[in-house]
Amino acid sequence: MKQLHKSPTHAPSPAHAPASKISKPARPGPRTWVGYLLREQRLLFVLLGALIATSFFLLRPYLFSLSASNPTERSPIFSFVGHSSDPRGVPTGFRPPPRRVVVTGGAGFVGSHLVDRLLEQGDSVIVVDNFFTGRKENVAHHLRNPRFELLRHDVVEPILLEVDRIYHLACPASPVHYKYNPIKTIKTNVMGTLNMLGLAKRIGARFLLTSTSEVYGDPLEHPQKETYWGHVNPIGVRSCYDEGKRTAETLTMDYHRGGGVAVRIARIFNTYGPRMCLDDGRVVSNFVAQALRKHPMTVYGDGKQTRSFQYVSDLVAGLMALMESEHIGPFNLGNPGEFTMLELAEVVKETIDPMSTIEFKPNTADDPHMRKPDITKAKQLLGWEPKVSLKEGLPLMVTDFRKRILDE
Repeated sequence: MKQLHKSPTHAPSPAHAPASKISKPARPGPRTWVGYLLREQRLLFVLLGALIATSFFLLRPYLFSLSASNPTERSPIFSFVGHSSDPRGVPTGFRPPPRRVVVTGGAGFVGSHLVDRLLEQGDSVIVVDNFFTGRKENVAHHLRNPRFELLRHDVVEPILLEVDRIYHLACPASPVHYKYNPIKTIKTNVMGTLNMLGLAKRIGARFLLTSTSEVYGDPLEHPQKETYWGHVNPIGVRSCYDEGKRTAETLTMDYHRGGGVAVRIARIFNTYGPRMCLDDGRVVSNFVAQALRKHPMTVYGDGKQTRSFQYVSDLVAGLMALMESEHIGPFNLGNPGEFTMLELAEVVKETIDPMSTIEFKPNTADDPHMRKPDITKAKQLLGWEPKVSLKEGLPLMVTDFRKRILDE
C-alpha cells in the first residue's frame, strides 16, 4: 500500500508575511492631566492665578467709580504720568494715537484758527459748518490733509459721529449776522447745543461750549467776574444771541449734572485777527475795512464805550487749555486791556492811514457801555493769559484784510 505522506507545512516566508499594524501612542486621558496638575502643587498655582485675575476684573469698576467721584483727581490705574513730557501721558519715544475732534463752526473766523492748531498738534479733525458765516477758503489749505474732513451740516439737525472731543462754536457772533435771522440764531444756540450735547452723551466725548461775554449784557459790575449773573434785556433785539447763549450754558450744566457729560464752558470776549469777515459789523473789522477802503470810520454814540480786544491765537490757546484741563468753568477768555472806541480808532489810524477820518452815528439798542474781563480764574486754574497786544496783533489783521480787499 502506498502510504500517503503529508508534506510538511512550511512557515510563510518573511517576504509574504502580512504587515503588522503599527501601534499609535496612546492619547493622554483625563487621569494623566489630573496627575500632571496634582504633581508638584501645580493646581495650587493655577487656582491662585485665576483668583488674582478674577479679583482684578471685579474690583476694576469699583476703583474707577471711586476716582470718577472726584473728577479733579481722576487718573487711570496704570499711568505713564511722571515718566513723560507728553500731556497725554504717553512715554517719551511713543507716538500717541491721533485724537478725533469735531469743531462745529470750524470754517468760521475762530473755528478755522482752532482747526489749524488741532491739526498742528496731530489730532484728526472734522469740521461741521453750514457756511452761513463760515467760508471754505478759511480751511481750504487742509483739504488734502488725510486727518481733516469738512462736512456741510447745520447743527440744528442731529448728526452721528465718533469723536473724543467736541468744540461747539457754531453760531453767528456778529450783531449784523445774528440779527439778520434772530429765530435761526436762537434755534442754533438751543437746538444746536442740545444736539451736540446729546452726541457727547451717547459717545462719551468731552464737550466745550463757546459762550460769550454777552451773557453779562450791559454789566453793572466792572470788570466782569464769572460769578456775575449779568444784566440782560430778555426781549431786546440782541436777546436772540445773549439769551440764546445763556440758555446754552444752562443746557450744558444740566447735561453735566443730570447726564454725567464732561463739559467745559468758555465766555469769549471781543476777538480780532485774520479771516474775520470784511463786513463783519464788529468794531475792529469795521474800522480796519473802512480805513483800508478810504472810508470814514463809523463810531456809534459818543465813542466812550469800552471794550477789550484779544488776538485770535490767544483765544485758541485758552480754548485748548480749557478743554484739556479738569475744570468745568465758566472761564472768561479775553484781554483785560481796555480801550474806548475813540482810542481804538486812533490805533487803527496809526496802523493804516493817519489821514483816516471818523464819522459819528447814533448808538444801537442795548449796546453795552463797558466790557472788560476779569481773567484771574483762568490765570490761576488754566495757567492762561493773553500774550499779543493790540499794537502787535492789529498789523497782522491789516495785512490779511488788505490782501482780501485788493482781490475784491
